[in-house]
Formats: sequence, C-alpha cells, structure tokens
Amino acid sequence: MKGFLTKTFWAAAVLGAFAAPTLAQSATPWELKSDMGYAYDKEGKTFSYKMGTSNAGELLKGAKKVPRGTLFFIGQNGQLYMRSGPYLEGDGKFKFGPDQ
Repeated sequence: MKGFLTKTFWAAAVLGAFAAPTLAQSATPWELKSDMGYAYDKEGKTFSYKMGTSNAGELLKGAKKVPRGTLFFIGQNGQLYMRSGPYLEGDGKFKFGPDQ
C-alpha cells in the first residue's frame, strides 16, 4: 500500500508539472495528510511514512516551511525539482504547458 500511495503522490506531481493548460485549470490539490511523512531519498526513490507524535519536536528541528507558490516537478533526468515563484499565467493557465 505504501508503494501505491507514493506512486500516486509523484504521479500527481508530474501531471501537475506537465499538464496542458486546460488540465491545470481543473487540477485537484494533493491529498497530503498531517500524520504522514513523504521522503525522496538519495537514490531518487520516494517513500511515505506513518508519523507519530512522541518525537514531533525533534522532527521540526531544522525543518523549513515550504513557501506558498512553490511548484514541484520531475525533470527529464528523473530528478525532483522545486521552483518558487509564479507558475500560472494571469488567467490561471499553467505557464509551462506543452504549447508554451
């Protein structure tokens, strides 16, 4: 089940990054859960973990908030990237769609 959720999570990220403008307008938000952790390891594999609360303080040490307006995407080389800044046109269409 963990593998399925992870693949679904990254499939949504890839679709969001490469979707046609019409798809981007009807895109749905990721369903990240507050009791789950999502990881991208050194080998490029993705994982999801059930989180506990007993060591939440330790988890937050060194953590950074993701700024609003951040786009995550998988590059052609398979590497995960993030881009802060505008990724939508003024009319709400995805700025980096296939016809751009």
